[in-house]
Amino acid sequence: MSMARKALGPASLQVAQALRDALTGVPEATVGCSGGPDSLALALGAAWAGQRTGTSVRAVIVDHQLQDGSHEVSQQARAQLAGHDVPAVIVKVHVDPGDPNGPEAAARAARRAALLQHAGGGPVLLGHTLDDQAETVLLGLARGSGARSLSGMRPRSGRFWHPLLGVRRATTVQACREWQVAPWHDPQNADPSFLRSRVRTELMGQLTHVLGEGAIVNLARSAELLASDDEALNNVVTWWFAGGGTSHEQQSHVEQFPPGASIEANLPVSKLHALPDGLAGRVVKAWLEHRDVHPLRVHVQAVLGLVDGPGGARVDLPGGAVRKEHGELVWRASS
Repeated sequence: MSMARKALGPASLQVAQALRDALTGVPEATVGCSGGPDSLALALGAAWAGQRTGTSVRAVIVDHQLQDGSHEVSQQARAQLAGHDVPAVIVKVHVDPGDPNGPEAAARAARRAALLQHAGGGPVLLGHTLDDQAETVLLGLARGSGARSLSGMRPRSGRFWHPLLGVRRATTVQACREWQVAPWHDPQNADPSFLRSRVRTELMGQLTHVLGEGAIVNLARSAELLASDDEALNNVVTWWFAGGGTSHEQQSHVEQFPPGASIEANLPVSKLHALPDGLAGRVVKAWLEHRDVHPLRVHVQAVLGLVDGPGGARVDLPGGAVRKEHGELVWRASS
């Protein structure tokens, strides 16, 4: 075992190895850091890995200015990173507490925009763990979500990467101890007014008590399996829009079809009617998203209802309406 490995404890080594796997062949990366145990361990693990993969690593600390003392928290995080030779900048953002999507969504949008603005050309690393993934799956189940939501966070989603989805939260906490840094513990993570906080502090413990420790790991594993299925079905939708039809012979070539096929202007009802319900719903969803509509399940089901409905029927949606005209579903944007 090398001296570099001996210098790390078991938890910090697990974090560091996950980062080395993620950063191999990556010239530069930016870590989104709040000063909490997950993101602090992420940044230190990325720095350790970067020395071995040749990756230039820097951190961006986003101060949402939503809590008293947030400036001091950001300063402390930067100082601790500097003690481990990790360069970091602090970026202040404004979050509208009255945002119609809720304060959590508003803070997330502001944070991600700031990270992209101040990141270099490489990926932005986020510190979500296996426990976060399991919580996401549980919330999706409670909301009656489909495969896309139940598949949770993807290891890579555009420029945002989640290299710690296979690492437990307890491991990042212990890794911070081994690196001798003092992470900030966000009091909102234990605030019962937030749904995810209640899931984290109440439901997850009960789940482990009743079903055993493996239940958390298995929830995250289900997300991984569903992500593969979701990707395969999305490939089928892309192929279908390109005129692939529905024959079994053509389905065997779905993975060979290049992504990014243009989606036809109107949806032929006869083609849509020939699809299984699950696939038809995905086709309609993709068709609407192509038109900058972000449909809920109820919207998709309403549009599918037009297939067997009379000509001239319509469904009003955010930003426009879908009408059935001359055997086709037609999108009419609001003027």
